[in-house]
Parts: sequence; structure tokens; C-alpha cells
Amino acid sequence: MSIRPLDGITVVSLEHAIAAPFCTRQLADLGARVIKVERPGGGDFARGYDTQVDGLSSHFVWVNRSKESLALDLKQPAAIATLKKLLKTADVLVQNLAPGAAARMGLTAEVLQKENPQLILCDISGYGNDGPYRDKKAYDLLIQSEAGFLSVTGTPETPSKAGNSIADIAAGMYAYTNILAALLQRGKTGKGSVIDISMLESLSEWMSFPMYYAYKGAEPPPRNGASHATIYPYGPFKAGDGKTVMLGLQNEREWVQFCETVLENPALAQDERFDRNFKRNEKRAELLEIINACFSKLSSEKLIARLEKAQIANAHLNDMAGLWKHEQLKARNRWTEVDTPNGSIAALLPPGLNDSYDYRMDPIPAVGQHTDAILKELGMSESEIASMRVSGAI
Repeated sequence: MSIRPLDGITVVSLEHAIAAPFCTRQLADLGARVIKVERPGGGDFARGYDTQVDGLSSHFVWVNRSKESLALDLKQPAAIATLKKLLKTADVLVQNLAPGAAARMGLTAEVLQKENPQLILCDISGYGNDGPYRDKKAYDLLIQSEAGFLSVTGTPETPSKAGNSIADIAAGMYAYTNILAALLQRGKTGKGSVIDISMLESLSEWMSFPMYYAYKGAEPPPRNGASHATIYPYGPFKAGDGKTVMLGLQNEREWVQFCETVLENPALAQDERFDRNFKRNEKRAELLEIINACFSKLSSEKLIARLEKAQIANAHLNDMAGLWKHEQLKARNRWTEVDTPNGSIAALLPPGLNDSYDYRMDPIPAVGQHTDAILKELGMSESEIASMRVSGAI
């Protein structure tokens, strides 16, 4: 088997929900050993979000493959002692507990790096480890709201959230890349570091285009549903068979091609009402009538064929069923399978093809599945493990 980039790296994670688990799953994809610390019994509460995947949670199976589950009741001293012993030889600690919870358990950089100077600590929180919002509760939708995402997403009448956990995903991605950078930094300095990831700051970075568009108090981009806020035509259009086709024009050359090849109306390209993007944007309603008159006579496939001929960017408006059977994903062999406590399920390979290694795609663990094995690695005897189980520490 080929060597993976993070083979030999051990990550311990006090994680729940999405942001931290998404980060650590990607570390596991690259070969890291990820030990997920969960509450005995129920485990990560994301396990109970739904039962859509053969009785398992859709959120949980997405972000928790290739991990080991260690059940510890961190309210008990024996469990904390066990965790600290584990961290003496770990490479990374990731946590997205409630603000201040890790510190109250003595899991601070000052304490942990004294025992293990090479340890990298990554804290993921809603608003960061200081500032007036530090202790404020933060969920994905609330961060979408605070970061202004809802103000530019949706229809003119209705602000709308993203259909996935975009704030959690943003924070998980920045935690992942910051940890990779910290491992490279440690290779140069021999020392670990502390990473403070904020969901608000992560999503605010992704909001930079609308922020700059509203520079110095200018009007922000309007909400236009699935249409582009400032470019037209760019967005969803109905074909004659009732299906929706997405298309987008980027420049005046494409506008000419669109008129000549798609609308089969070359004269329209020179119409002074529409000969610049800002004019088309201002006169959307008038132009839409002309576009609809043409598109209503075409099936979605014929419309896409014309768009392709004109080299105009386009896409099907897929639903989840369409994504599951997308021919491009199939053609590029992007599907594999992973095991779960309830059997094998389909899983997408991580983005990015690398010719020097294969991604790790190991099972999704049951709660506490690896507890005994990990404790034995730490030198505990059968009787000590049994005692911890009786006390509820594991």
C-alpha cells in the first residue's frame, strides 16, 4: 500500500456536530489516525440527527469515517487523566466544545504542551477565543446570519439559508488547512502551535465579494434567487418541457454568440437596450420575455445543445437523485464504499486525485468501539478497564 501524507500522525478530537468532525475526517482521509472522544452511551449528538442512511445519521456518516471511537465521560477525573495520558504522545488535539469547556478541564496549551511541546492544539468555535462574542452560542444558521450570508441569499422577498452547513464547512476547511500548515511549521521549528478557528471569521472570508461590492457604504448585491446579482442573463431559465436550465454569460463576445446561436436572433446583439451587461441587468424583464419566447419552443436537451454549440456555460438543475447518478462522477470513478455499524454504504472519494497515494476510506465507528484497544495501548490492565466501566468513566 502506498504511503499517505499523514501516516503516523495521531489526532485526538473532542468533537461533535460538523465543523470539527469535517476537519478531522479530512485528516483521516490523508492517513492520520483520528481518535474521536465521545460520551459513553449516546456519543456525538450528531449520531441522532436523523436515520436516513440505513438507520444512521446523514450528517454523521458524512464526516466520521476512518476514525476510532473512544468513549470517555470527561466529567470524571479518571477519564480526564486517561485523555491527558493519550495526549502526551499525540500530534494534534482538535476541539469544538462549548466556549471555555476545554480550559475548565485543564486542557490548555500551557498544561498540555508542557508535557508534549510538539502538540498542535486547534480550537474551533463560533466567534473565537476572545472578544465580546466569545461566549455566545453559535450554530450554523446563526453564523450564516451574523456573517451577512442570509442578506445576499434568497429572493428579494425572503432571505434564505444555504441548503448545507456552509458555516461549519468553512470552519472545518480552515481548521484542516491550518493544521496541515502547523504540521509543516513543526517540521521546521520542532514545536507545536495553537490554532484559533472562528466560524464567523471563516464564513466572513467567503463573504468578501459581497462585502467589497458594498465598499464604503455602497448598496450590497441584491437577492435574486438563483440568478446572478449583477450579470444577466445568468441563472435559471425554463425550457419548453418544464425543466430548468442554468446558463451564464460572462462577456460581450458571449452575448453575441448567445444571440446568434442560441436565440437565433443576431440582430438582438446590436440592440442598444441590451448591448452592455449593465443595460441587460437593468432591463431584465424585457430581455426575459425575448428569451422565454425562444426557450419555450425548445426541450431542455435541445436548449443545452444550442448552449454547448455557442460555448455558453450551462448546467442541469439537478436534485439529489440527479447528483447520486451524475454521469461525470461515475465516469471519473468517484464512488466507493465504506463500512458502518449497519453495513456498507456508498461514499464519494475526497476531491483531488493524487497519483502517489490512495485516500483512506475506513469504517464509521460505533460509539466506544475502540475504547478497550486504546486503553490497552496506554498500558491499562483488564481490571483497570473494568473498573472504569463500572464507574461510568468509559
